[in-house]
Amino acid sequence: MTFQKWHGAGNDFLVADNREGSVTLSTEMIVHLCDRHTGFGADGVMLLENSDIADFRMVFYNPDGSTGMMCGNGGRCIVAFAATLGYESFRFEAADGIHRGTVLSREGNVFSVRITMSDVEGYAQLPTGEFFLNTGTRHLVKFVPDISKVDVAKAGSKLRRDKRFAPEGVNVNFVTEQFGVLRVRTFEKGVEAETLACGTGIVASAIAAYLDGVRPLVSNGEHHAFLVKTALAELTVEFTHIPHTRPWMTDVSLCGPAEFVGSCIIPK
Repeated sequence: MTFQKWHGAGNDFLVADNREGSVTLSTEMIVHLCDRHTGFGADGVMLLENSDIADFRMVFYNPDGSTGMMCGNGGRCIVAFAATLGYESFRFEAADGIHRGTVLSREGNVFSVRITMSDVEGYAQLPTGEFFLNTGTRHLVKFVPDISKVDVAKAGSKLRRDKRFAPEGVNVNFVTEQFGVLRVRTFEKGVEAETLACGTGIVASAIAAYLDGVRPLVSNGEHHAFLVKTALAELTVEFTHIPHTRPWMTDVSLCGPAEFVGSCIIPK
């Protein structure tokens, strides 16, 4: 089995072309491949497969083998991967529905990709001040004075397993706003650690910041854009907020880098 290593803002993935159905993965194999000591190391595994309703299908697995969720950084990477396979249209099926991708530019192995994200139906602001919302994956957003001083492993692990979010758990995002820019660090369930970036978490953080009164980088009527900085990259989140309607947030998109790292061959 041939896999390619890609990363989106440091969120790294092993990606394979499975249109012929030749790639079969057990939970044990996924765990092994994602292990950074005995495997190739990754925050997840993705398969590009045929789809009856879109150009292709994105199948995503966490490092623990769990699946059934959307990954925003993975979505950008699989669009860039599809471009290298010769695709010119990037309407793809994921666990949370249909997404559309656009390759904005390419410089060597680095692509700039925009993907549409799921509409957001609603949110909850908890008595403790955090925001809970689903952007294709369940997220908790907590605003802090300085994310550089947060013990993400300790605080994130505790909140990820909080009984309020049982049994599924939740991804936890710590956010600091500075000069209109959001800085985000995320503890991801399934990975069970802090990752260098989380696409759905970046989207959740931008929407939560808007709800918390942070002024967007750009506003044009009901359409808003936020600039988000992670450990390695800058990304842009855009969305349209139409009050008193369903869905409540529409035209949601995530834009940022996707970079090819290399290839690896894995015996079946």
